[in-house]
Amino acid sequence: MTYLVVVLGLLLLIFLHELGHFTAARAVGIKPRKFYVGFPPALVKVKRNGVEYGIGAIPLGGYVRIPGMHRPAARDFDVWIRPALHEEPGLVPVAQRVRRQLDAEEFTGVRAELPALQEILSTADLTPGATRSAERAIRELDEATGTDAYWRQPTWKRLVVIAAGPFANVVVAFVIFFAVLMTGAPTGKPSTEVGAVEGNTPAASAGLQAGDKVIAVDGARTPSFAAVSRRIRASRGRPIAVTVERGGRTVRLGPKKTIKRGGHYIWGFVPTSRLEQYGAAAAVRKSGSELWQITTGTGAAIGGLFHARERKQLTGTVGIVRESAAALRVGLPYYLEILGLVSMSLALLNLLPLLPLDGGHIAVSIVESIRRRALAREVYERVSLIGIAIVLFVAFIALNNDLTGGPH
Repeated sequence: MTYLVVVLGLLLLIFLHELGHFTAARAVGIKPRKFYVGFPPALVKVKRNGVEYGIGAIPLGGYVRIPGMHRPAARDFDVWIRPALHEEPGLVPVAQRVRRQLDAEEFTGVRAELPALQEILSTADLTPGATRSAERAIRELDEATGTDAYWRQPTWKRLVVIAAGPFANVVVAFVIFFAVLMTGAPTGKPSTEVGAVEGNTPAASAGLQAGDKVIAVDGARTPSFAAVSRRIRASRGRPIAVTVERGGRTVRLGPKKTIKRGGHYIWGFVPTSRLEQYGAAAAVRKSGSELWQITTGTGAAIGGLFHARERKQLTGTVGIVRESAAALRVGLPYYLEILGLVSMSLALLNLLPLLPLDGGHIAVSIVESIRRRALAREVYERVSLIGIAIVLFVAFIALNNDLTGGPH
């Protein structure tokens, strides 16, 4: 159940990111053609005012299809229509006219040819693959030559639509931090109360439970977590007994041998932190400070990719889920703080100037504004390959760290 809540939280962040794109596009006059919870194929779908809303079979956040992301090109049309041309020669004349119009960038003429192309396809006896490819050719041309095509919009509209996704995640992060600070935020100062017990550890086998308050280790009083940690680390692997307060009574657990992890001897539990509430004004200031710290920390992490030692600190999806689950076991405020961190990090990483990330689209829009002409789709594709390679490289490092690092 814990992992289900964590995964749903991450999917919600992605969904809200896509909702930001969708809402902004509608606000500036670009009508998205699809908006899904999850990715297609659709399990359930309905069409309203030209927009298809649905629930996708792949539960990975959300999906928005914005029309005409790229300038239409004859090369793309050739690729999509070719299977149908092989099976229905009657399509050749109208397809050649469409291609000439595309070469001449006469997009009004292209739209004028689409009904004829559609009529021939409706009566042609094509294989399913050729039918799907031809339908895509018509759909792409229809959307890319329309007045609300993304690539035809003023630069400011395009920037608003693309930036709205990361902006939504920034707002979500701020709201999460503000809510936690108002209701009681972890101070970072650990207490002697047990927040969570790791599985397959001495603490687990001894019967330590969340909510227990450690009052002694091997008979020595431990008024602070620093004292608890010091006594456990000094064991150097020998068995220790831990005395706790549980439900108003004193319970002695162990002795159980400590285990070595990360260069230190541990028993296998996570302490809670003291919670502190803030007033509205202080919560606003501290939330803003949290966002700034995450921003600078993310910048430092990106720079650390060039240093082997720093790369080991990189965490991916597996690590985020694991840490989030551990935090949720300790308490909701701890989990929400991590969720806010992830939301802000998602915004910042999406703003990197790499295609196909949002930051790459923003950079391209600025370049196109300067040169006063849309880039060809081939340029998008080539630059995107570089961006995808970099993203996959970072993802591989993060996954390797997640799988080899284990729980903290």
